[in-house]
Order: sequence, then C-alpha cells, then structure tokens
Amino acid sequence: MDLGRTWAISRKEFIHIRRDPHSLIMIMLLPVIQLLIYGYALTFNIKDVPVAIYNRDQGHLADKYLNEFRGSPYFNLARSVSSSEEIDRLLAARQVRLGLVFPHDFTRLLHQGRTAPIQALVDGAAPNAAHVILGYVQSISADFNQKVLGERLNREGLPRLEMRLKPEWRFWFNEDLESINFVVPGLIVVIMTMVGTILSALCLVREVERGTMESLFATSLEKSEFLLGKLLPYFCVSMAVLSLAMLMGYFLFEVPLRGSLGLLIALSAIYLLVMLAQGLLVSVTSANQLQAFQTAMLITFLPAVLMSGFVFSIRLMPVPLQILSYLVPAKYLVTISKGIYSKGIGLDILWPDALILVAFAAAFLLVTLRHPVKKIR
Repeated sequence: MDLGRTWAISRKEFIHIRRDPHSLIMIMLLPVIQLLIYGYALTFNIKDVPVAIYNRDQGHLADKYLNEFRGSPYFNLARSVSSSEEIDRLLAARQVRLGLVFPHDFTRLLHQGRTAPIQALVDGAAPNAAHVILGYVQSISADFNQKVLGERLNREGLPRLEMRLKPEWRFWFNEDLESINFVVPGLIVVIMTMVGTILSALCLVREVERGTMESLFATSLEKSEFLLGKLLPYFCVSMAVLSLAMLMGYFLFEVPLRGSLGLLIALSAIYLLVMLAQGLLVSVTSANQLQAFQTAMLITFLPAVLMSGFVFSIRLMPVPLQILSYLVPAKYLVTISKGIYSKGIGLDILWPDALILVAFAAAFLLVTLRHPVKKIR
C-alpha cells in the first residue's frame, strides 16, 4: 500500500468537504440539535406531579397530611375537587397524575388510634413513572404515620418508641439523581453512531452516482488505498463532532466528567473506526445513496438507541434480545462512556469492553477491505 496515493484520495475528499460547506454545517449542527432535544426533553426525573384532592374530612390531620405534599418538590397540589368522578375525569384527561381521596372520618379515626384509609389513584399509563409516584406517596405516608404516632404517645404520657433500624441513604456516582447525567454520556455514543456511519455510508455511492468511480478504477490505486483514503477525512470530521458534543455536555448541561478525558477520547476513536468501517461496508454493497442511508440507519442507529443500554436496561429485555445486544458495538461504548463520566473508572475495569471494540474495529475493517472490488458498482 502506497501512503502517498492514500493521502491523495484523502486530500481529494477533504477538498470535496470544503467545497460543500452546507453539508458540513448540517453535520456539525446534527449533534447540537440532538443534544438540545434529547438533553432537555428526555428526562426521568419525576417532579411537580399534579395532584387532585377530594377531601371529605376537612379535619386538621387531613390538612397536616396534605402539608407533607406541599413541602415536597415532587408534588403540586393542583386541584381540589368535589367528587371521585371528577378525579377520574382529570386522570383520563392527563390533567393530573395522582388523586387523593380522604374519607369523611379521617381525622376522627386517627385521634382514636385506629387505621384511617386514604385512597391514592395513580395514572398507570406510564408504568415506570407510576411506580416512582407510588413510592413517593408511601414514603410521605410513612413519615406522617411516625409523626401522628409520636404525638399520640406524648398526649397519653407514654414513652416514645425509637426506631431500632434507621437506614442512612446515599446515592453513589449521581448523588442528586439527575437524569441528564445519565442521558448525555449515552447520547454522545448515539450521535457518533449516526454521524460516523452515515458519512462513510454515502461516500462511495456518491462517487458512483456522479460517474467518477470508473475513472478512479482506471488508475493504479489499490482498493485498500482507496477505502482508507476515503475513511480518513470522515474520521477527522467525526472526531470534531465528538469534541463538540463533549463540550456541550460539559458547559451547557454541566455533566461532570469524573474519569480520564484521554481514555474516553481514545476509546471513542476506536468506536468511530467501527462505525466508519460499518458505513463503508454498507456503501460498497449499496446501489444508491437512499439505499445506503436506510441500511445504515437500520443496522446501526436503531440498535444503538434500543439495544445499547442508552435508555432501556438490557437486563430487563427478553433473553434473546440480551444475547443479540452483544453484537451491538454501541453497547460497549455506552458502558465505557457512562463508567468514565459518572464513576470515574479506568481501563483496569473497562478493558474487556475496550478489547471487544478493538476486535469489532479490526473485523469490520478487514471485511470491508477484503470485499470484492467488482461489488463496488
């Protein structure tokens, strides 16, 4: 392989990129738009849940119980209604996500030391959010029970019972449980998948549609020189997109990077080689740009979103999909990115994922370079 001829192809491709600034601007805007949309819209934080209240008691203990909700950042006591049917209507219209129904003797039962039922109607259309909301309600109710029990014991002159078991909660790596710290590291991987694959998937079929492929075949170029020369410029552009996405994550969303920046960039570069090689393989097997684009989106972008652990937990998937996820390169970089961003771990823990990425890169590059030239139409 002649490096001079390889560089000549790369230089030609750089010139094409420079002469098409509109496409370059679109490529650079893609991560900006995706980060802004996903970063602000894709959130798992449950806050300001609108609540409807049907209070048939109007006693001071019912008000005291509601004050526990007013002091919580997770709930917003939005409506006070006069019937259970009205709560049903508000839940169906998604104007509230939680309804609280107090019985008429709520305060009297508590004063008598008896159990006072309260009905919590939760919108179960979104099961994950419903479980979180129910957990918040149960936590507030448990605290309220402790306060009421303590006050009753004080009134009766009895010693207050002390809890023998008191868990001390602490969340590691994401202390405030901010979903943006979970979303951005995975979103960077999705952006790299889309940009790297699409850029390389379109480069060869574009030559075919322009009619310049035959003139290139008439030269003394070897196939490896041609393909690697095509790959280099898009590798540089993809690394620039990666840098832009990481800068936005740090300065705009204030996502902390606890681990090694150099390690993250190095492993991301290996992943980019995987995506670019996959894109080239798609390109040499596609007849036109539309087919190349659709194939690239189908085999890289969708698995990166759905089966990489970016949003959905792989452990909760059916076993066949869990097995299939091992063939998704994005799965390994999502693990690496989240580990470096959130946990600050290094290569001593991440080396299996890094090794698999190297194997993917070598395999796809080898398959692409060995693909018959006659298939490149």
